Amino acid sequence: MALLITNGRIVTSTDDYVADIYCEDQQITAIGSNLSVAGDVETIDAGGKLVFPGFIDPHVHIYLPFMGTYAKDDYETASKAALVGGTTTLIEMCCPSRGDDPLEAYQLWKSKAEGRAACDYSFHMGVTRFDSQTEVQLRQIVADGTASFKIFLAYQGALGIDDTELFQTLQLARQLGVIVTAHCENETLVAQLQAQLLAAGQTGPEYHQPSRPPRVEAEGVHHLMSFAELTGAHVYIVHTSCDEAVQAALAARYRGVPVWIETVAPHLVLDRTYAEKPDFEGAKYVMSPPLREARHQPILWDALRWRLISTVATDHAPFDFQGQKEMGRDDFTLIPNGIPSVEDRVNLLYTYGVEQNRIDLNTLVDAASTQAAKIFGLYPRKGTIQLGSDADLVVYDPDYRGKISAATQQMNVDYSAFEGWQISGRPSVVTVRGQVQARDGQFVGTLGRGQFLRRQPTHF
Repeated sequence: MALLITNGRIVTSTDDYVADIYCEDQQITAIGSNLSVAGDVETIDAGGKLVFPGFIDPHVHIYLPFMGTYAKDDYETASKAALVGGTTTLIEMCCPSRGDDPLEAYQLWKSKAEGRAACDYSFHMGVTRFDSQTEVQLRQIVADGTASFKIFLAYQGALGIDDTELFQTLQLARQLGVIVTAHCENETLVAQLQAQLLAAGQTGPEYHQPSRPPRVEAEGVHHLMSFAELTGAHVYIVHTSCDEAVQAALAARYRGVPVWIETVAPHLVLDRTYAEKPDFEGAKYVMSPPLREARHQPILWDALRWRLISTVATDHAPFDFQGQKEMGRDDFTLIPNGIPSVEDRVNLLYTYGVEQNRIDLNTLVDAASTQAAKIFGLYPRKGTIQLGSDADLVVYDPDYRGKISAATQQMNVDYSAFEGWQISGRPSVVTVRGQVQARDGQFVGTLGRGQFLRRQPTHF
């Protein structure tokens, strides 16, 4: 069935105008005023509403073995949650351990999504070791359409790579034309600070942040920048949380290093006091890099407004408070890291960004959709509203008023980090390639509609 969206205020990363959108064969085929169409057409009146391109979350964890347990979402629950929140494409981090076979791990991660995802999806391939076999397999994975890597400069002995492996990974990425996404913290400093805190009996979740202070993150960024500069690799810093890390990245960009910066929704709206809540409640807010002092938030918002920060993702990693976060009740280093937020990102950006004049609507679209599409090889199929683009559309109701609650969320986790928070606006209708998949906070679509998005190397 064809789809016609009428009278909506269309907002892209650069444009803002009122028009109708006609979609046929999964793509946008006409944009104009008072479009006249015939045949079997589903019509949605978007009068008084905003129409955005489908949002893209370029950093999520769905299938995730971590710290002896597994993240709670699967592709059914995560993709439903994403769609209800306006996100129509997920890019998941494939994170094998150092001992795993990379190609087998990649195929395992793909299998978790096939036939289950309700939205489109792609992957970043985690590189957790580098040897001759790894290189051969990475070439196969890139040829399969996964044109980005993920590395960790943290999690010593588990996911982290050493400097020789870092150099080799970046060198291969430069050769293949793929971008490398990176978790930047100095793993040695983290390990030493953790050991000191635990030895002093400082075991609660409130000590997670002191074990990974801003300088540790900035040092990780500086380290990566040196290697990127000398290899020519294009790099993308994930979940940037603090002024010091942003400054380190921008200093490298000034030198000509091709670097993009991501922040995540929790770092824009939550600060370290949440992780200091009593009675172990702070464990709900343990993620890495950790929540920072509130002084960093306006710096992140300003960098977003000036488009120095390119993207806002989530680093969605859902672990139950009961039974999972509690694994670290006597040792904060054993608390599974992550704040579930794939469902809330767009509403948080709209309510606490646009509505409070921190960013404008075009920047919302740019940071939550367009830049991810451009950086990761999906544009203009995704990330914009133009002829020939996939008909991934979000009709957004700015007049909606409500609250975030674990009781109503689609995410398969037993708490919300934003319990009781007011939101101003939410997606009214969300489509994936022309089919309505979510409506007014409910999933109404088809599981398995999501497609694996093959991306081509850029050959910078």
